[in-house]
Formats: sequence, C-alpha cells, structure tokens
Amino acid sequence: MEVSAIRPAAVAGMFYPGDPNDLADAVTAFLTSAVPPAPTFSAPKAIIVPHAGYIYSGAIAAGAYARLVPHATTIRRVILLGPCHRVPVRGLAVPHAKSFATPLGKVDLDSDAIGRALTLPQVIHHDAAHAQEHSLEVQLPFLQQVLEDFRLVPFAVGYATADEVAGVLDLLWGGPETLIVISSDLSHYHAYADAQRRDRHTTDEILHLRLLLDHEQACGATPINGLIEVALRCGLKPELLDLRNSGDTAGDKSRVVGYASFAFTEAGHE
Repeated sequence: MEVSAIRPAAVAGMFYPGDPNDLADAVTAFLTSAVPPAPTFSAPKAIIVPHAGYIYSGAIAAGAYARLVPHATTIRRVILLGPCHRVPVRGLAVPHAKSFATPLGKVDLDSDAIGRALTLPQVIHHDAAHAQEHSLEVQLPFLQQVLEDFRLVPFAVGYATADEVAGVLDLLWGGPETLIVISSDLSHYHAYADAQRRDRHTTDEILHLRLLLDHEQACGATPINGLIEVALRCGLKPELLDLRNSGDTAGDKSRVVGYASFAFTEAGHE
C-alpha cells in the first residue's frame, strides 16, 4: 500500500475551524486573550497543553503558546508527543508521511530527527496511529500561527514506559532551537467540584515533578511522565499557566474534562 507524503487534516471542522481564515482568526483571538509573557522570559524548553476542541480548551492551550511568541525565530524544531486515542500501539509511533497538513498549510517533518528516533527499539513506524489522531493535530495551528519556521517530529504514544519516552527526549533534546510539546487533557467526565479537586492534585504532582499514577489523572500521563523524568535530571522548572475545565469554558458542569497548561524552563533561564 502506497503511503501518502502528506498526512491530511483529520479533525478540521470538528475540533477546530476548517476554514483557513476562521481558523487563523480563532487562534489569534485565543493568543490575544492570553496573559502576555514578560519580555524577559526565556523560551520554555517544554510545554504541556490540552487537546480538546478549541471551544473547550483553546484558551488554556493559548496560555502556553503565548510564551513562545518572543522566541518565534529561535525555535526551529518541535518534538510533539500525544497519546493514542484510536489505535493501540506498543511504544512510540512515527509516520512515513513527510508533512502534516492543516487548513493553514503544511508542516514539514524533520526526517533526520525521525530517523535518529527510529534507532531506538521503542520507536516504530505506524501510520494508522497518526491517521485520525487529534491529540497531535490540534496543536499544529497554534504552532503554525506562533512560530515562523519549524519542522515537526510527531510521536503518537501508546503502551510505553516513562523511561522509553525519556529516552526519546534525551536523544532529541537539542538546544534552544528545540521545543518539546506534550499534549494531554486531565480528568474526564467527573462532576465539576470533583474534577477540580482531582485536577488540582494532578497539577500539584506535576509541579513537584512526581510521576503520575495512571491515565485517569491525565490521558497523556505516559508522555508527561517521560518529561518529568528528564526534567528531574536536567533541572527543568515547571510553572502552571492555566487550570480550568470544560465547565468553565463551553460545557455544563455535570460531567467535565479538565485542562491545564504548563511551561518548563531550563535552570538558569527563568
């Protein structure tokens, strides 16, 4: 079976606007409404952002992406990790595609970095894991709007250990040109007050660089745990930027999904 060189947008018009102008306007509005970063802030080495429909979590994600605006010309490579929602995978999956498309255009993949990652036993080619996966795709319009020129290294993370994720991050760590983006929501479908309690506990664990127990706390617990392992070794400092849930944005409060955004800064660059 021939594999397309372009992974087309799968959730445009569902998770975010499918019209290019509407999408650009929506992302710009979210970024404009976010608290602007101080000019002296260094670029985060890593961020954690949610991946629900923009009406629910776009404002929360924007808090982290706004931190990148002053560093748009520095960041040239984005290591993007999100959980597999549709296809079971052992390890971390990369696609054969050479670029990902959104209504805002194409994002080229970093084939050299992907090739290096494939030397690790936990990294495999698996196109089906990427074909309909929204956790990665919904981050792309924000990155396209904020950064000037970058290449993407996308990982759909399945059944893997924190050490296996950390091994990939170590390999592709790079310097200030490399940004790590972890895509994850928090608790799912609890009543509003219960969700707030659960999510406050989860964010406290992340802020203290303690590994999460399970995917009930965060659907992206596996890539988050990998980042935490590396953060402990490299002295990254986490900062909570926003914590809300769908009951605060566009949903009712009987069954909500939690969202948070974080920035991780390297020691000496706070």
